[in-house]
This record gives sequence, C-alpha cells and structure tokens, in this order.
Amino acid sequence: MHYPLEVMLVCVRWYAAYPLSFRHIEEMMAERGVLVDHATVHRWSIKILPVLAVVFRRRKRPVGTSWRMDKTYIKVSGQWKYLYRAVDRDGDTIDFLLRAKRDHAAARSFFEQAIGLHGVPEKITIDESGANTAAILSIRADSGADIEMRQSKYLNYIVEQDHRAVKRIVRPMLGFKSFRSARAMIAGIETMHMIRKGQMDCLEDQTSSAAAKFYTLAF
Repeated sequence: MHYPLEVMLVCVRWYAAYPLSFRHIEEMMAERGVLVDHATVHRWSIKILPVLAVVFRRRKRPVGTSWRMDKTYIKVSGQWKYLYRAVDRDGDTIDFLLRAKRDHAAARSFFEQAIGLHGVPEKITIDESGANTAAILSIRADSGADIEMRQSKYLNYIVEQDHRAVKRIVRPMLGFKSFRSARAMIAGIETMHMIRKGQMDCLEDQTSSAAAKFYTLAF
C-alpha cells in the first residue's frame, strides 16, 4: 500500500470498469512507467473496492418502486454461485447480493437488503422460482407490506439484459479463487456499472465523467 492512492485507484477502476485481467493491468501500468505486480493489484482491489461500494451506497440516487429481480451465475473456486440482482422499470440497479446457495434464505436475504436500502416496493417481478416466491410471501406475511408479486419472463427481460454488463467484465477473470474475493470484486463492478448508468448523486458536477465520479468516492 506504499503506492500513491491515485495509482491504486486507476488500477482498481480499470479492473471494475473493463474486461481486463490483473496481468493486463500490470502490462498497461508498465507501459506508463509504473511497475506493479498483478498480485498487488489483486490485493488493492480486495481492500479498496468494497470500501468504495459502501461510500457509493450513501450517494446512490433513489430508484423506482417497480422492481425486476433475477439471478445469474458466477464461478467461484470452480463452482457456480448465485448473484441475485434487481433493477427498476427504468433499468437502474436496485441491489445485488452474491450467495453460495440458491434457496429461500438467499432470496429473502437479498430482498431484505434491498428493502433496507430503498424501502418497500410496490411491485416485484420475478421468474417462476419457488424460492423467490416463498421469500416474497414470507416478507409480506412477517411485515404486512402490500407488495404486488408478478411472475413474467417478458417483464424480466430488462434485468436479464442488465446481467450482461456485469458478466462482460467478469468473463475475462475466468472465475474467482475465493468467495471473499468474488464478493469484493463484484461490489466494485456493480458500483462502476451504476455510476455509468448515472445513479450516483453528484451535486457538485453532474457533467463529470464516470471515472471522475468513481475517484471522488475515495476523497
């Protein structure tokens, strides 16, 4: 961590924003006269990206009350894990959560986290997963929240398309070595994705680039 913060932020942003491996970033920094090992960039990412993701949550714009929720698959240590994600009707990201299992507990954890961040939605559109259905029904029963539940593959097309932006970045990584590193990296990737979609409340300069907004999270 003896490198200048600006150097570390450039490296972790590249990793979160583009389909690059850590060795690609090592080569790109060497071309700029900065010698840094790819393993060092990996350690920076694990330390820095989750912190910036927490800061971003405090500066995230409000989202709509009609949610589309789905899950996609992320390979960790050679095994498929489950990334729960949701977007609103306009395609803005509601929340995300990586879980080891695909069950009622995982789905409920995701919904509770999303509701804790954004409040109770009016509608949630899901696929025909029994676990997702059970999670919503249990939340409605326990909280008394009047949440309309819909099952529609057509309406969920928007979140399925949004998965691609995340998977495009993850694909060159060829899977994560541990669940801890996967959660840290995905937090950064999702944060950069939301910044690009204009979901960061940046009152001082709404016209600044996505890169500039990302860097402000560290200061």
